[in-house]
Amino acid sequence: MSPPSNAQAKSKHRAAFIPYGQYWSTPFARWQGSLAHLHSLEFAAWNAKREMARRGLQELAIDSGVLGMSVPQLGSFYGLPWATGMMGLASVAGPTISQACATSARCLSLAADEVSAGRANCVFVLTADRVSNGPELYYPNPQGPGGSGRHENWVLDNFRKDPFAGVAMVETGENVARLFGISSAEQNDVTLMRYDQYKDATAHDHAFQKRYMHLPFEVPDARLQKISTTLDGDEGLHSTTAQGLAALKPVIEGGTISFGGQTHPADGNAAMFVCSQAQAQDISTRPEIRIEILGVGQARTRKAHMPMAPVPASHAALQDAGLEMHQVTHVKMHNPFIVNDIVFARETGFAIEKINQYGCSLVWGHPQGPTGLRSLIELIEQMVLQGGGIGLFTGCAAGDSAMSMIIRVDDTSA
Repeated sequence: MSPPSNAQAKSKHRAAFIPYGQYWSTPFARWQGSLAHLHSLEFAAWNAKREMARRGLQELAIDSGVLGMSVPQLGSFYGLPWATGMMGLASVAGPTISQACATSARCLSLAADEVSAGRANCVFVLTADRVSNGPELYYPNPQGPGGSGRHENWVLDNFRKDPFAGVAMVETGENVARLFGISSAEQNDVTLMRYDQYKDATAHDHAFQKRYMHLPFEVPDARLQKISTTLDGDEGLHSTTAQGLAALKPVIEGGTISFGGQTHPADGNAAMFVCSQAQAQDISTRPEIRIEILGVGQARTRKAHMPMAPVPASHAALQDAGLEMHQVTHVKMHNPFIVNDIVFARETGFAIEKINQYGCSLVWGHPQGPTGLRSLIELIEQMVLQGGGIGLFTGCAAGDSAMSMIIRVDDTSA
């Protein structure tokens, strides 16, 4: 007997859905900015508790949770149970996931699996990171010279060098730019396009961002006892012009990638629910909007060529969903380098001007754990505004890897 097809296998399980409107993100602040003093996990729990109260979800029956974070914080060994405990959800347990820049996609994949397998009806996904003030770690080594161990700056040292590939992340971007013949001029043109797209999200007093972000955003003090300042939106963005980009030198001598063509480290958090269809419809702010998770894919590309990885990861997600690239209507990418977007457009044929509408991580920054979740939230809101369709989120991650997710958004009242 032949094994069941993907579609046959999936039909035996429930599908997983995202309730429209029941997700949120803080503004992202460039590192050492207005969020740098906050413990990322305590801050995320504080913000989630406030957001759930705004939505009247304090009594929501949550079966399970998933926490995504990639930069350790004091006490984060206790992970998700600590976060939900601080939120007043002392009965909610679950794992803590760390997969570098793919953390959000992995968290959502796990949540969808829990729902699809019937182990949960409502899963809370919380993602948080503070790249600012990263921990300084000391690894004891009794056999070292004089018993001395080794030291690591969790953030900076890992930015500087992949221990397997032996290169900094920016070098993986240069390798791909060289392989595909991508010039600085082409990168600057697409970067400028991305900044122009971001203006659409902040137009009319941040109307697009206010669909999922509470603005002005109140920033608490380190003890979470009082409000220390407010943010009108993402913090630390620089005005970007064609002349300004052209004047920037490549980060690596003889290379093509400048600081303008890559993202910047940031701080922030984001959250989302993944539910059964009935539960999603019950708590959705617009029950007629149906958001279904169709497929997930992962890939790892050739050594030291990280920006290429989203292409095979996207093909894997499409295969999982039983779809082809020509059926995709919307694409949102995590782009640590603008090279990512250029390669994806060339390899898939998807129009580069249709990728990352309303902004992207290149512009608003990269807190790592929550970056992908904010991207997916923006993808959903864009699709609702534009009549739905098939959406693809994809993004590369440390270790020359990537994850992708396929969703379908439709209006059942139409």
